[in-house]
Amino acid sequence: MESVKPFARRFHGISHRAQCQRVWQPQSPVSYGEGTPLRLLSFNVQVGNRTERYHHYLTRCWQHLLPHRHRLDSLQQIAGLLRQYDLVALQEVDGGSLRSGYINQIEYLAQQGAFPYWYQQLNRNMGRFAQHSNGLLSRLPPESLEDHKLPGLIPGRGAIVSRYQIDGSQLLVIMLHLSLSRRSRNQQLSYIRSLMRDATHTVLMGDMNTQVAALLERSPLEGSGLIAAHSGVPTFPSWRPTRALDHILISPGIRVDKVDVLDFPLSDHLPVGLELRLAPPVH
Repeated sequence: MESVKPFARRFHGISHRAQCQRVWQPQSPVSYGEGTPLRLLSFNVQVGNRTERYHHYLTRCWQHLLPHRHRLDSLQQIAGLLRQYDLVALQEVDGGSLRSGYINQIEYLAQQGAFPYWYQQLNRNMGRFAQHSNGLLSRLPPESLEDHKLPGLIPGRGAIVSRYQIDGSQLLVIMLHLSLSRRSRNQQLSYIRSLMRDATHTVLMGDMNTQVAALLERSPLEGSGLIAAHSGVPTFPSWRPTRALDHILISPGIRVDKVDVLDFPLSDHLPVGLELRLAPPVH
């Protein structure tokens, strides 16, 4: 999938042309419009590692460095979930290194989930030991795709920005994984807000590492008009959720048919699913 135009250099990095890989041509194009909602999912998959208790961060830490026999089983279960969705934002996926058995997990999930389009954003390249990435899986061909490196004290955070035409309206989707520190997060959100100018319909989705009130009331997103698709339902830790860190934020012209934090405790985060429709364009 070719990007439609070059992208300008920005102060905190380069927004460059990107290509969405085509796995195969779908037999019949997916059509979204009246009567057909668009199904979105955001999921921090933690490289396919199962975490079921806090002490597993210590006892299973080696799984972030080395391959293990259960990881492929986890990916297959994740793929089974993803098949129910049309547009998926993945965080903490490996682009093909020792720990993943040299499997590009984004490509693997695209193939297993029957997604015709996928994109890998490599954010921290640790060579053969780790390929820390975000991922986009899509049943719709994007009109354009941008790969943005986000500012912050520690490099390695990014956002994937894609645009789609749906039933005569344009949808801007920004998939991201924000930093842990408030200072870096606010730098990143200021940068993200600059990408939202002139968008008719906007979706921000991903692991944002903070509560929704901090995002919408005490960050550069304040006054943006975005609202939370779900009301602060906790997503972390997956085995006993107490904190809402994973969010889908939407602009007011988007109608929500259904939103869920899914009971799928495979990673240390729970996935967030959303079905939406776009308000018709004003002529």
